[in-house]
Amino acid sequence: MPTLYHAPLSRSTSILALIEDLGVADLIDVVEVSVARADGSGGADPRNPHPEGKVPYLTDGPQHLRERGAIVAYLTDKYPDAGLGRPVGHPQRGAFLSWLFYYQGVMEPVLVLDLAKVQHPMVQATFRDLEAVFARLAEALAGQPYLLGEEYSAVDLLLSSPFQWMPEVAPDDPVVQAWIARCAERPAVKALAERELAALSG
Repeated sequence: MPTLYHAPLSRSTSILALIEDLGVADLIDVVEVSVARADGSGGADPRNPHPEGKVPYLTDGPQHLRERGAIVAYLTDKYPDAGLGRPVGHPQRGAFLSWLFYYQGVMEPVLVLDLAKVQHPMVQATFRDLEAVFARLAEALAGQPYLLGEEYSAVDLLLSSPFQWMPEVAPDDPVVQAWIARCAERPAVKALAERELAALSG
């Protein structure tokens, strides 16, 4: 059985939401582990096989996957019936993969660097800046509700995920704001966010 190593209120929450949205929660074992947090709390968990002690980490027999983009591609390929991925041969396969890699390689690094107040011409030349990332989202969403068109997909879940937890970093653009709100209303995303926040407060 595939196993997801997950820490609540972390990057792996979006993968747990994906699993629920795919309708395969009963087919994937979830092991809750601790991780080192930015505030100094937590720490490495010996039960977590991730080589750096991070989450999410997915194992499926001999397959061991880290990085959310890779896990999203793997799970949506493995469970295609939910329609959240774009399988090989689909006309949007290239766009689907491009958005996953854009998130990992550009969007998240830019968000982290902006939060850390790191500015350097080389950083901006390599990764763009926050304004460029926001402009790219607004351009993609112009005239359509989701990044790939009329239908929600796992790229919407992944790229909207930081704004669900850090709404203060979201762009003011009303088109992007409306997209963030639509993604937040997905039943799996909404239920999981409420459940994890309730567990934290309780």
